[in-house]
Amino acid sequence: MQNGILPKHRLKLYRLVPVAVARDPNWGNADYQGEVVVRAFSPADARVVAAQAELDFTEIDAAPAEGNSTRDASAFRNERLYTVVEMPEPQGLATDGPRGVVDGVVSVGTIKPTQVS
Repeated sequence: MQNGILPKHRLKLYRLVPVAVARDPNWGNADYQGEVVVRAFSPADARVVAAQAELDFTEIDAAPAEGNSTRDASAFRNERLYTVVEMPEPQGLATDGPRGVVDGVVSVGTIKPTQVS
């Protein structure tokens, strides 16, 4: 901080890499998404960016909605399932650009319908 002005935060590229084996019980609550590259401010922010790319209950007409988000339950936020690795520059993917998913596919099919019989 110089002259009372905060330095501009710079976005970096981060890889979210699955670390849990397929039989790990933590995958029982989440779908395997594979490796994802995001542009974010920090490793913790990288987890948030990836989780925000998933479909959330508040975005569809389904319970619990009413202000209750499912983003905190994302597999990307679970360090038993994913690790975050800062990518060295350059890697062919520019760090210039908006905060968000840069490479990989984040499924919006993370919310499964249930049927009561």
